[in-house]
Formats: sequence, C-alpha cells, structure tokens
Amino acid sequence: MHCPFCSAEDTKVIDSRLVAEGDQVRRRRECQSCHERFTTYEVAELLMPRVIKQDGSREPFDENKLRAGLLRALEKRPVSVEAIEASIAQIKHYLQATGERELQSLVIGEKVMEHLQKLDEVAYVRFASVYRRFQDLDEFRQEIDRLEKQPSAKTPA
Repeated sequence: MHCPFCSAEDTKVIDSRLVAEGDQVRRRRECQSCHERFTTYEVAELLMPRVIKQDGSREPFDENKLRAGLLRALEKRPVSVEAIEASIAQIKHYLQATGERELQSLVIGEKVMEHLQKLDEVAYVRFASVYRRFQDLDEFRQEIDRLEKQPSAKTPA
C-alpha cells in the first residue's frame, strides 16, 4: 500500500478490526518513511460473471432480470417473498463461486429451474415451458411425467 502523503511503498499495519458486521476490515497503517498514519478499508470483491447469451452476445449479469423471471414463473403461486429472495441469493452465490468471468446463459437457466422445482412445481413447469420452448402438449406431458417420477424435493409441511 502506497502512503497517501509521500507515496512511499513501505507501510506497516498497526491495527486491524472488523467493521460493517464483519464484511470489511479496517486497517490503521503507518508509513515507514514519513511516519504519517492513515486508515484503509478492505472488502471482498466478488464479481458477477458476464452472461454469454445463446446468440453469442455478452452482457453483464442483471439481478433484476433474474428476479423478473422468477416472479413471472411464480405469479399467483403460494411462495413467500423471503423464499424467492433466498433463491436469488443462492443463485448469485453459486454464480460467484464458479470463479468464471463469463458463463453461458444456459447455466443460469438450469440453476433457476433447479430452484423453481424446489419452490413450486407449477412455476417450474411454467418456466421450463418458455425456457425449453415447448412446442406442444406432449412436451408438457413428458415434463410433468418426469416430475411425477422424481421423489418430491419439497419437505412435508
């Protein structure tokens, strides 16, 4: 860390403390050259990967699009706002944890379907029908049959 007063490269950490509910580290530093003291704040930088669309174009990840897609699928379904927000947080965490700079939109779509299947099977089928571009009733039947054969991901209430 360069000294903001004399631009020397050699600074020493005198004190470190957690701040902002443990999300930041506050460090008191002292320049070894001019002996001035200053404070720095350190936070984890977790960048969201860019999204590679099916047409090959790239765009920044947009949490609002993720939320809108989930809300559209869950419209008029008995799922709490807390459960939706928890799913959004889990999906974002998964995307950050991949460590990739870019991800195919298909990866995100599959993760959304995985969460929707746990939240509400009707919403899952709604989303899957658009996402996988179901062309006729047979494709709906196949997906519903597949869901019925799987052990339920929901826990009994």
